[in-house]
Amino acid sequence: MFKFLKDSLLIGLYVLLPILLLWIGIREIGGLLVQMATPIADLIGSKYFEDLLAPGAIAIILIVVTSILIGILARLGFMAAVGNRLETAILNHVPMYQMLKVICGALVRSDESSVSPALVSDGEGGGEPCYVMEDHGNGLATVLLPWSPASFAGSIRVVPASRLTYLDCTIDEYSRSISLMGVGVAECMANESENRREE
Repeated sequence: MFKFLKDSLLIGLYVLLPILLLWIGIREIGGLLVQMATPIADLIGSKYFEDLLAPGAIAIILIVVTSILIGILARLGFMAAVGNRLETAILNHVPMYQMLKVICGALVRSDESSVSPALVSDGEGGGEPCYVMEDHGNGLATVLLPWSPASFAGSIRVVPASRLTYLDCTIDEYSRSISLMGVGVAECMANESENRREE
């Protein structure tokens, strides 16, 4: 009887804990979205956003609509020029702006991003997951070696480009696999191997 209860407890915890952690994560993300949308709501007028039943959903709508409007404006030639001047004169001097821009660009515009998922060869047939941040053009490259489960936190190294094996997956897929302690990296490597066979 005791063994039955102990096994039931362990199985129950195995099912319940991930659900609870997921719920906590969703609540934290909801709170973060509300904080992100607060400046937008302040511009519109806070009286319209009092006593909301679903502040997280409203926050998402505000962020999406504002992003679309900014995206439309950014496609206009003169607005793009103004934005570039503003970025060069002010934003590029703000600490962490460039880092956040690289990370956001890698996740949101993965096909156009200069950041690439790769492995740094260890010389024994294996490799260490990394993001190639910059190819120097002289046989060297700057890479970020992530500390799982923090996808975009880690150490920076300059390595020979010949030691890099680029993987055929998006930054989003790669960062997700790193946050999952490496689960999914094998799929990225399989895609890369299949492409090599096709060539």
